[in-house]
Amino acid sequence: MIIAIDGPAGAGKSTVARGLAKALGLDLLDTGAMYRAFALAAFRKGSDFNVFELIDQVQIDFGPSPERKIRLDGVDVSDEIRSLEISQMASQLSTVSEVRRAMVATQQSIISLGNWVLEGRDVTTVVAPKADLKIFLTASIEERARRRWVEMVAKGDTVSLPAVVKEVVERDHRDYTRDDSPLMLAEDAIIVESFGLSPDEIIERIVAMTQ
Repeated sequence: MIIAIDGPAGAGKSTVARGLAKALGLDLLDTGAMYRAFALAAFRKGSDFNVFELIDQVQIDFGPSPERKIRLDGVDVSDEIRSLEISQMASQLSTVSEVRRAMVATQQSIISLGNWVLEGRDVTTVVAPKADLKIFLTASIEERARRRWVEMVAKGDTVSLPAVVKEVVERDHRDYTRDDSPLMLAEDAIIVESFGLSPDEIIERIVAMTQ
């Protein structure tokens, strides 16, 4: 079984996908984490890096079940990739066609075997267009920014809510307008509005769709 969860930044895809994978006993593939890991590799290089060379230099994969932690060159970087700076850099690098193609090829290779819940902003249209179930999870810009801000403050980041709103708006624009694999609503995707629902309630609804 392949379940693909798509939608804009901050809609709750990661939390829902993680809970859904646990509820159904499936492996989890966080495609966004792969772009963040690549951005982290670029960030560590500073201004002295060639994005096309970096594609061939880094190794990005996931650790063993059930955690499936994102790894960069064999090292768990799941905490490092969640900063605002890395998020913005990942969004920018994801517009580079060569980066997207390399990531999509890796993702499709990973899900070719086994049962997966995958989440990201092109999984229902590009990575897994033949998924058994496609979910488009969404919420307003304001709600998505608020959730992201609360999450970041809880981790100790000193960032203002207006700054996070600006980031979400910018990421939405890049995601919807990029030339390669723009964020789109698949014709056969089921839209789930997450506002006013807890992650557990959303997960329960999606689990019911698999029955």
